[in-house]
Amino acid sequence: MLDHVEINVSDFERSRAFYLSALAAIGYVPRKALPTGMGFGVGEPDESGAPGGEFWIHPGTPSTPRVHVAFRARSRAEVDAFHRAALEAGGTDNGAPGLRPQYHPHYYGAFILDPDGYNVEAVYHRPA
Repeated sequence: MLDHVEINVSDFERSRAFYLSALAAIGYVPRKALPTGMGFGVGEPDESGAPGGEFWIHPGTPSTPRVHVAFRARSRAEVDAFHRAALEAGGTDNGAPGLRPQYHPHYYGAFILDPDGYNVEAVYHRPA
């Protein structure tokens, strides 16, 4: 089971604003803010007791090549909302919401490049 993922961002405040908006559309909330970064998670911390969240951003030099991070949405509407919110927050379109049958028949995703060029996706796997 995956516990958390961290990425380095070149402008922490810009990325913080981007992820606060984009991830809110799919139910993520800020879980923990530290001088060295911020963690986001869905709902309440799980039974592991780890309060920081599953996704973290930290100030630093972004990795090369850029990583692809996919967040599971709870509906196609959430995928659409993520895409809109991420664009409004300064992201760049890297694939509009839609079916991606090359992955599987119900794969519905949207892709955004974040302010540092990371490929960030929201995906829903069930039929509409």
